[in-house]
Amino acid sequence: MAETIIEFDNVTKRFDGKTVLDGLSFTVEKGEIFVVLGPSGTGKSVTLKHIVGLLEPDSGDVRTTTRRIGYLFQSGALLAWMTVAENVALPLRETTKLRDDEIDAKVREALKAVDLLHSANKYPSEISGGMQKRAGLARAIVRETDVLLYDEPTSGLDPVTSVHITRLIRSINETRGVTSVVVTHDLASALKIASRILLIKNGRSVVCATPEEFVRSDAPDVVEFLAATKG
Repeated sequence: MAETIIEFDNVTKRFDGKTVLDGLSFTVEKGEIFVVLGPSGTGKSVTLKHIVGLLEPDSGDVRTTTRRIGYLFQSGALLAWMTVAENVALPLRETTKLRDDEIDAKVREALKAVDLLHSANKYPSEISGGMQKRAGLARAIVRETDVLLYDEPTSGLDPVTSVHITRLIRSINETRGVTSVVVTHDLASALKIASRILLIKNGRSVVCATPEEFVRSDAPDVVEFLAATKG
């Protein structure tokens, strides 16, 4: 029987009187890549922030079986005055009592996992947008994590780099045995990596299905989303 690691139970969240999440319910099972799709402004990133604890619901419950969660921000969120290696080391320096040599070893391992060891001593301004995303990912995995959250991991990237990031998400999920939740507009990426896809609209769940079931769905909002994505 699959183990539930994240559960949203009728979660509602409002900002300035506007309802962003409207009775949202779903579960994420251990080890899967759970992809959240939906139009802009429909509550996808707000969903991630509830999982990591940056936001709390106005009503309903968010339950997780772990607090060991890594978060890849949409921008990568690297500190400009630190090298790539220093950025990746930051969570270890702030939250652990590891020795410098132990931190260095973990940083090297994380950078190697995202194929960025050669850029360890460069600053964010000296590397491409795709490399910044990979550095952000290395920082997210440098600690022992059970869950990785990705906020628009392929946003603003060229198609080749997007494919690279997509493959990296799947590889890290498999090799590190983590559970991943990916918020994205990128349908092509979602179909390649997802165990299941949740489509949300106006803060509500439309459908939750495997990629194969998703593309065959006759639910009007899914049909509309697929048509809009194809342009």
